[in-house]
Amino acid sequence: MAIRYGVILVLASLMMAPVFAEEARRYPPLPQTILTPDQVPSRIGELRFDDGRPDAATVATLYDHLDFLRGVEVFLNFIPAASLEALRVGMAELGATQSSDVVIFEQLMDARPLFLTGNTDTVYASAMLDLQRDGPTVVEVPPGAGPGTVNDAFFRFIIDMGAPGPDRGKGGHYLILPPDYQGPITPSVQGKPQRVDGRDYYVARSASYINWLILRGLLVEGKAEPAVTMWREGLKVYPLSQVAEPPTMRFINGSDRSVNTIHANDFHFYLELDQVIQREPVGLLEPELRGLAAAIGIRKGQPFAPDKRMKTLLSEAVAVGNATARAIWLKPRDANARLYPDSGWYTPFVGGDYRWLIDEGEGGRNLDARTLFFYSATVNTPAMALRIPGVGSQYAFNATDAEGRYLDGGETYRLRLPAPVPAKNFWSVVVYDPQTRSELQTQQRYPSKNNVRDTLRYNDDGSVDLFFGPKAPKGWESNWTETLPGKGWFTVLRLYGPLEPWFDKQWQPGELEPYKE
Repeated sequence: MAIRYGVILVLASLMMAPVFAEEARRYPPLPQTILTPDQVPSRIGELRFDDGRPDAATVATLYDHLDFLRGVEVFLNFIPAASLEALRVGMAELGATQSSDVVIFEQLMDARPLFLTGNTDTVYASAMLDLQRDGPTVVEVPPGAGPGTVNDAFFRFIIDMGAPGPDRGKGGHYLILPPDYQGPITPSVQGKPQRVDGRDYYVARSASYINWLILRGLLVEGKAEPAVTMWREGLKVYPLSQVAEPPTMRFINGSDRSVNTIHANDFHFYLELDQVIQREPVGLLEPELRGLAAAIGIRKGQPFAPDKRMKTLLSEAVAVGNATARAIWLKPRDANARLYPDSGWYTPFVGGDYRWLIDEGEGGRNLDARTLFFYSATVNTPAMALRIPGVGSQYAFNATDAEGRYLDGGETYRLRLPAPVPAKNFWSVVVYDPQTRSELQTQQRYPSKNNVRDTLRYNDDGSVDLFFGPKAPKGWESNWTETLPGKGWFTVLRLYGPLEPWFDKQWQPGELEPYKE
């Protein structure tokens, strides 16, 4: 009986099995948000797919676009590196190939050199440090030095010297360590000097081998000679290994010399960057940036040899990258760039952080702010964000007239600076070429006005009117800076030793108003 019952159960199970197999497995509808249509319209053309699989033409289009995008991003992100490399090359062309070779602009920087928004107001002393060749390098800064800085090969801040540095303008010995230094010397903490072989040094470590030393000497009663003497008699740069017998300093006058120190805006930009990547240690750049460069074929230890397709794409990418940088620089869309409501004046140092961090990094890195600055300027230092009245310098850019139109070299404009201009030391207004971002080359040696160097005509209330145009308005020759018909221009206002009314915006420069006699 038990056997018969078991057989019945087995037969019943077999009879029921087909019933279960016939029931279809059911799935919920697929979310449309994760599906790819067979045709996708886009700014790079229609992209075609077969059940989510791109066809051959679409694959080729997308990889071309990806390589193009990365080429643009490499340009925008690596402007600092290419810019400092161009400075190194320009300095070498002037003859500064050793750390003890210093270029001094003894008659100030005139309009001959191509140099990003260089000033006509301070005596530059410039040198290139090669820490791979020389090892730890000493910089002796004399008393009375104005603002000075060392920047690494990615234009990152290493240390200040002179007035904003730890020596506070009293002079001192600085020691710059290479990235691979493994000796007993350690960087200074909180600006305290380190004792090395019986001498105190302000010590800093660089992430790169090539570093730029740039110092500024202030004018004395409008004259450059005292600063030139200070540099020639007191500035010394040499390897620490030669401290007992430093090499003889060689000073090169950079005034009235034509040289280019500006990075390329065409395919040569990538060649400049490759020079940096090949020379510097891997640790100079974070993996994300290294990966971006490697994506277009620039990688340490490997030749940069793009094929015809890639070179064509990169040539287009650098053109778009350059155009984008120009939009960011001349027409910043960040509201924080504007210094005043309804004004053309804006800051080149958006965010006030030399690392370009937003809210100490909580908001990431302000990439457009970094592009704006390094496309138009050099020297990276926290001193630019210092809010200490009477110390350092402050800057304001302007590329448009009171109606928001780009400045036209064939027109005449008036700029009024109300009295008193909040500058402890002096102020200046310099005119630049929008193509080169360098001083505008005209028949005037210095395309600028400076209240301690120049004899200016003032208004009865102490304010000063500055004029810009092809010809000087009658009676205002002393206040006139020449511009060229058919050529645009922009200007930079500098305050040396800015005072509180600048920081709290109680004082505001006028706009560039079209002027008719």
